[in-house]
Amino acid sequence: MKYKRILLKLSGEALMGQQQYGIDAARLMQYAEEIKTAAATGTEIAVVIGGGNIFRGVQAEAFGLDRVQGDYMGMLATVINSMALQSALEKLDVNTRLLSGVTIQRVCEPYIRRRALRHLEKGRVVIFGAGIGSPYFTTDSAASLRAIEIEADVVLKGTRVDGIYTADPEKDASAVRYPEITFDEVMEKNLNVMDMTAFTLCKENNLPIIVFDMNKEGNLQRLIEGEKVGTLVSMKGSEAQQPSATDTLQPAV
Repeated sequence: MKYKRILLKLSGEALMGQQQYGIDAARLMQYAEEIKTAAATGTEIAVVIGGGNIFRGVQAEAFGLDRVQGDYMGMLATVINSMALQSALEKLDVNTRLLSGVTIQRVCEPYIRRRALRHLEKGRVVIFGAGIGSPYFTTDSAASLRAIEIEADVVLKGTRVDGIYTADPEKDASAVRYPEITFDEVMEKNLNVMDMTAFTLCKENNLPIIVFDMNKEGNLQRLIEGEKVGTLVSMKGSEAQQPSATDTLQPAV
Protein backbone atom coordinates (compact mmCIF):
# COMPACT_ATOMS: atom_id res chain seq x y z
CA MET A 1 0.00 0.00 0.00
CA LYS A 2 1.18 3.53 -0.75
CA TYR A 3 -0.04 4.93 2.57
CA LYS A 4 0.47 3.36 5.98
CA ARG A 5 -1.86 5.76 7.79
CA ILE A 6 -4.50 8.14 6.40
CA LEU A 7 -6.95 10.72 7.69
CA LEU A 8 -10.24 10.59 5.79
CA LYS A 9 -12.32 13.78 5.93
CA LEU A 10 -16.01 13.44 5.09
CA SER A 11 -18.56 16.24 4.97
CA GLY A 12 -21.77 16.02 6.93
CA GLU A 13 -23.71 17.10 3.84
CA ALA A 14 -22.48 14.00 2.01
CA LEU A 15 -24.35 11.81 4.50
CA MET A 16 -27.66 13.37 3.41
CA GLY A 17 -27.59 11.53 0.08
CA GLN A 18 -30.63 12.77 -1.84
CA GLN A 19 -32.38 13.96 1.31
CA GLN A 20 -32.70 17.58 2.44
CA TYR A 21 -31.25 16.91 5.89
CA GLY A 22 -30.28 14.12 8.27
CA ILE A 23 -28.56 10.83 7.45
CA ASP A 24 -29.31 8.68 4.43
CA ALA A 25 -28.91 5.03 5.47
CA ALA A 26 -27.82 3.87 2.01
CA ARG A 27 -25.10 6.52 1.75
CA LEU A 28 -23.92 5.78 5.29
CA MET A 29 -23.56 2.07 4.56
CA GLN A 30 -21.83 2.82 1.26
CA TYR A 31 -19.17 4.83 3.10
CA ALA A 32 -18.85 2.10 5.73
CA GLU A 33 -18.29 -0.52 3.03
CA GLU A 34 -15.62 1.64 1.38
CA ILE A 35 -13.81 2.13 4.68
CA LYS A 36 -14.04 -1.57 5.51
CA THR A 37 -12.49 -2.53 2.16
CA ALA A 38 -9.71 0.01 2.59
CA ALA A 39 -9.01 -1.08 6.17
CA ALA A 40 -8.73 -4.70 5.05
CA THR A 41 -5.58 -3.75 3.08
CA GLY A 42 -3.80 -3.06 6.37
CA THR A 43 -3.80 0.73 6.05
CA GLU A 44 -4.53 2.49 9.34
CA ILE A 45 -7.57 4.75 8.97
CA ALA A 46 -8.78 7.72 10.98
CA VAL A 47 -11.95 9.61 10.07
CA VAL A 48 -13.29 13.10 10.71
CA ILE A 49 -16.90 13.90 9.75
CA GLY A 50 -18.59 17.28 9.54
CA GLY A 51 -22.03 18.05 10.95
CA GLY A 52 -23.57 20.20 8.23
CA ASN A 53 -26.41 17.77 7.61
CA ILE A 54 -27.66 18.50 11.13
CA PHE A 55 -26.33 21.90 12.23
CA ARG A 56 -23.50 24.26 11.36
CA GLY A 57 -22.11 26.66 13.92
CA VAL A 58 -22.10 29.55 11.45
CA GLN A 59 -25.92 29.24 11.26
CA ALA A 60 -26.21 30.32 14.89
CA GLU A 61 -26.17 34.05 14.20
CA ALA A 62 -28.99 33.67 11.66
CA PHE A 63 -31.09 32.17 14.46
CA GLY A 64 -30.08 34.92 16.86
CA LEU A 65 -27.86 32.56 18.86
CA ASP A 66 -24.42 33.18 20.26
CA ARG A 67 -21.72 31.99 17.80
CA VAL A 68 -19.81 30.09 20.48
CA GLN A 69 -22.97 28.27 21.55
CA GLY A 70 -23.71 27.51 17.92
CA ASP A 71 -20.27 26.04 17.38
CA TYR A 72 -20.73 23.71 20.33
CA MET A 73 -24.07 22.64 18.84
CA GLY A 74 -22.24 21.92 15.60
CA MET A 75 -19.69 19.81 17.50
CA LEU A 76 -22.50 17.70 18.93
CA ALA A 77 -23.85 17.26 15.40
CA THR A 78 -20.49 15.80 14.36
CA VAL A 79 -20.67 13.37 17.28
CA ILE A 80 -24.10 12.17 16.07
CA ASN A 81 -22.65 11.54 12.59
CA SER A 82 -19.60 9.85 14.10
CA MET A 83 -21.80 7.55 16.18
CA ALA A 84 -23.80 6.66 13.07
CA LEU A 85 -20.65 5.79 11.13
CA GLN A 86 -19.30 3.78 14.05
CA SER A 87 -22.52 1.75 14.22
CA ALA A 88 -22.46 1.17 10.44
CA LEU A 89 -18.85 -0.03 10.57
CA GLU A 90 -19.49 -2.31 13.53
CA LYS A 91 -22.46 -3.78 11.66
CA LEU A 92 -19.85 -4.84 9.08
CA ASP A 93 -17.63 -6.32 11.82
CA VAL A 94 -15.04 -3.51 11.66
CA ASN A 95 -13.39 -2.68 14.98
CA THR A 96 -13.75 1.03 15.70
CA ARG A 97 -13.15 3.60 18.39
CA LEU A 98 -14.86 6.98 18.67
CA LEU A 99 -12.77 9.71 20.32
CA SER A 100 -14.33 13.08 21.07
CA GLY A 101 -12.80 16.54 21.47
CA VAL A 102 -15.62 17.24 23.95
CA THR A 103 -15.97 14.86 26.89
CA ILE A 104 -19.09 12.69 26.52
CA GLN A 105 -18.25 9.71 28.70
CA ARG A 106 -21.28 7.54 28.02
CA VAL A 107 -20.90 7.36 24.25
CA CYS A 108 -17.23 7.94 23.36
CA GLU A 109 -13.71 8.16 24.69
CA PRO A 110 -12.04 11.53 25.28
CA TYR A 111 -9.43 12.40 22.68
CA ILE A 112 -5.95 11.47 23.89
CA ARG A 113 -3.25 11.37 21.24
CA ARG A 114 -1.40 8.34 22.58
CA ARG A 115 -4.64 6.42 22.92
CA ALA A 116 -5.59 7.26 19.34
CA LEU A 117 -2.20 6.06 18.10
CA ARG A 118 -2.54 2.81 20.02
CA HIS A 119 -5.98 2.14 18.54
CA LEU A 120 -4.61 2.71 15.04
CA GLU A 121 -1.66 0.41 15.68
CA LYS A 122 -4.13 -2.29 16.72
CA GLY A 123 -5.91 -1.98 13.36
CA ARG A 124 -9.00 -0.18 14.62
CA VAL A 125 -10.70 2.51 12.56
CA VAL A 126 -10.55 5.65 14.70
CA ILE A 127 -13.29 8.28 14.35
CA PHE A 128 -12.65 11.76 15.72
CA GLY A 129 -15.82 13.57 16.78
CA ALA A 130 -16.58 17.08 18.07
CA GLY A 131 -13.90 18.77 15.96
CA ILE A 132 -10.98 19.97 18.09
CA GLY A 133 -13.32 20.78 20.98
CA SER A 134 -13.07 24.57 20.63
CA PRO A 135 -15.36 27.09 18.92
CA TYR A 136 -14.39 29.03 15.78
CA PHE A 137 -12.60 26.01 14.27
CA THR A 138 -14.10 23.95 11.47
CA THR A 139 -13.98 20.19 11.02
CA ASP A 140 -11.49 20.83 8.19
CA SER A 141 -9.19 22.31 10.82
CA ALA A 142 -9.85 19.31 13.05
CA ALA A 143 -8.97 16.96 10.20
CA SER A 144 -5.69 18.76 9.50
CA LEU A 145 -4.71 18.97 13.17
CA ARG A 146 -5.58 15.35 13.98
CA ALA A 147 -3.75 14.16 10.86
CA ILE A 148 -0.61 15.98 11.98
CA GLU A 149 -0.93 14.69 15.55
CA ILE A 150 -1.31 11.05 14.51
CA GLU A 151 1.44 11.44 11.86
CA ALA A 152 -0.83 10.50 8.96
CA ASP A 153 0.76 10.25 5.52
CA VAL A 154 -2.03 12.17 3.77
CA VAL A 155 -5.40 13.86 4.25
CA LEU A 156 -8.01 12.39 1.92
CA LYS A 157 -10.91 14.80 1.50
CA GLY A 158 -13.90 12.88 0.19
CA THR A 159 -16.37 15.08 -1.68
CA ARG A 160 -19.02 14.71 -4.37
CA VAL A 161 -16.72 16.00 -7.12
CA ASP A 162 -13.62 14.29 -8.45
CA GLY A 163 -11.00 16.90 -7.59
CA ILE A 164 -10.10 20.58 -7.65
CA TYR A 165 -11.25 22.57 -10.68
CA THR A 166 -10.45 25.96 -12.17
CA ALA A 167 -14.05 26.90 -11.25
CA ASP A 168 -17.08 25.25 -9.66
CA PRO A 169 -17.80 22.33 -12.07
CA GLU A 170 -21.43 22.21 -10.95
CA LYS A 171 -21.91 25.81 -12.14
CA ASP A 172 -19.34 26.18 -14.93
CA ALA A 173 -19.30 23.51 -17.65
CA SER A 174 -15.93 24.79 -18.92
CA ALA A 175 -14.21 24.15 -15.56
CA VAL A 176 -11.08 22.00 -15.87
CA ARG A 177 -9.67 19.65 -13.24
CA TYR A 178 -6.14 19.88 -11.84
CA PRO A 179 -4.49 16.43 -11.58
CA GLU A 180 -1.87 17.97 -9.25
CA ILE A 181 -1.35 21.43 -7.79
CA THR A 182 0.87 23.03 -5.16
CA PHE A 183 -0.16 24.67 -1.92
CA ASP A 184 1.09 28.02 -3.21
CA GLU A 185 -0.84 27.72 -6.47
CA VAL A 186 -4.04 26.96 -4.59
CA MET A 187 -3.58 30.15 -2.59
CA GLU A 188 -2.59 32.24 -5.62
CA LYS A 189 -5.61 31.07 -7.61
CA ASN A 190 -7.89 31.40 -4.57
CA LEU A 191 -9.25 27.87 -5.02
CA ASN A 192 -11.61 26.50 -2.42
CA VAL A 193 -10.03 23.36 -0.94
CA MET A 194 -10.27 23.82 2.83
CA ASP A 195 -10.63 26.79 5.13
CA MET A 196 -7.42 28.78 5.43
CA THR A 197 -6.54 27.59 8.94
CA ALA A 198 -6.78 23.94 7.92
CA PHE A 199 -4.96 24.50 4.64
CA THR A 200 -2.12 26.42 6.29
CA LEU A 201 -1.65 23.66 8.86
CA CYS A 202 -1.17 21.13 6.07
CA LYS A 203 1.18 23.40 4.14
CA GLU A 204 3.38 24.23 7.13
CA ASN A 205 3.69 20.55 8.04
CA ASN A 206 4.18 19.35 4.45
CA LEU A 207 1.09 17.15 4.71
CA PRO A 208 -0.36 16.40 1.26
CA ILE A 209 -4.08 16.62 0.59
CA ILE A 210 -6.01 14.63 -2.00
CA VAL A 211 -9.49 15.81 -2.97
CA PHE A 212 -11.50 12.99 -4.55
CA ASP A 213 -15.00 11.69 -5.25
CA MET A 214 -15.96 9.53 -2.27
CA ASN A 215 -19.27 8.56 -3.87
CA LYS A 216 -17.60 6.57 -6.65
CA GLU A 217 -17.24 2.96 -5.60
CA GLY A 218 -13.66 1.81 -5.04
CA ASN A 219 -12.03 5.25 -5.15
CA LEU A 220 -10.79 5.09 -1.57
CA GLN A 221 -9.06 1.76 -2.07
CA ARG A 222 -7.58 2.86 -5.40
CA LEU A 223 -6.06 5.88 -3.68
CA ILE A 224 -4.54 3.76 -0.95
CA GLU A 225 -3.08 1.44 -3.57
CA GLY A 226 -1.35 4.38 -5.23
CA GLU A 227 -3.57 5.09 -8.22
CA LYS A 228 -3.94 8.72 -9.31
CA VAL A 229 -7.45 9.63 -8.28
CA GLY A 230 -8.75 13.16 -7.75
CA THR A 231 -6.38 16.11 -7.23
CA LEU A 232 -3.16 15.99 -5.23
CA VAL A 233 -2.13 19.14 -3.35
CA SER A 234 1.53 19.04 -2.30
CA MET A 235 4.73 21.08 -2.05
CA LYS A 236 6.08 19.77 -5.39
CA GLY A 237 4.97 22.75 -7.39
CA SER A 238 7.11 22.76 -10.49
CA GLU A 239 6.12 19.16 -11.16
CA ALA A 240 2.41 19.81 -10.82
CA GLN A 241 0.51 19.41 -14.06
CA GLN A 242 -1.61 22.24 -15.38
CA PRO A 243 -5.17 21.46 -16.48
CA SER A 244 -5.90 21.03 -20.14
CA ALA A 245 -9.07 20.86 -22.19
CA THR A 246 -8.64 17.10 -22.65
CA ASP A 247 -8.47 16.66 -18.88
CA THR A 248 -11.98 17.95 -18.19
CA LEU A 249 -14.08 15.56 -16.12
CA GLN A 250 -17.71 15.79 -15.16
CA PRO A 251 -18.64 16.21 -11.49
CA ALA A 252 -20.04 13.21 -9.66
CA VAL A 253 -23.79 13.06 -9.22
